[in-house]
Formats: sequence, structure tokens, C-alpha cells
Amino acid sequence: MTGKIVSCGIVLLDAQGRVLLAHATGTGHWDIPKGQGEPGETEAQSALREMVEETGIAIDETRLVDLGRFAYRRDKDLHLFAARALESELDLSSCVCVSMFARRHDGVMIPEMDAWRWTAPADVDQYASRSLARLFHTALSLAELHERL
Repeated sequence: MTGKIVSCGIVLLDAQGRVLLAHATGTGHWDIPKGQGEPGETEAQSALREMVEETGIAIDETRLVDLGRFAYRRDKDLHLFAARALESELDLSSCVCVSMFARRHDGVMIPEMDAWRWTAPADVDQYASRSLARLFHTALSLAELHERL
């Protein structure tokens, strides 16, 4: 037992191999939809729930490819799944985040994610956190994943 937090998420790729990133409200970085599991959930169920909560996109579990667990940060690992976006999931203007948190300076409840984008692998470094960018460069190649899906 590592004692690390495990965050479950989905790497959603479009037909061109671009990855779906969501902007973390109040920060300068973008991330894949992910989060901690709730009691009784499998890793896949956690990842699917987080996708719905952070984007509004509901993916059937049968579409997921289990990529396994990755070292992410000193205090956190990621259990990731991958899926290819369907035509109906490409228009990000309908995305909505229902996962809310209290803003630090005034306690107002705001969405965890406030924008979404399809990002080419070559552009991930401009948007993603250092931890996520490092993961995509070292342990999980988006180009190889694109070929695999």
C-alpha cells in the first residue's frame, strides 16, 4: 500500500489524435477529466463519473481501454482509461461541469472546470500541468495511444 491518492480519468482522443483537456477554473492549466473514486466504485466507474461531472460527456464503459496505473506526483497516482470520441462528443460547446468547489477568497461555489479544448499532442505542453505533460512524454505517448485505439 503506497498511501498515495489514486485519481481515475479518461484520455479521450478524437479522430485526429487530439486529446480532450478541461481548464481547471482559477488556474493556468488544463487537465484530463479525472478525480478520486467514491466508496464502492471501480476505477472505471470513477473515471466515467468524473467525465460526466467535469464535461457532461457520458461514455459507455464498454468503450474504455484500461491503460493501468501511472506514477503522477509524489502524493498521487493516476489510473487511466482511454476512449475514442464519437462524432456526437466532438462539439465541446455543449460541455458543462457540475462538480463545484468553494472559491478560496470568497467561498462562492464555482465549477471545477470552466472550458474545454481538443489539443494536439504537440501543443499539450502549452496547456497541461507539468505533471500531465511529463506523463504524456514519458509513460503514455498520445501518438502511440492514437494508433492503438
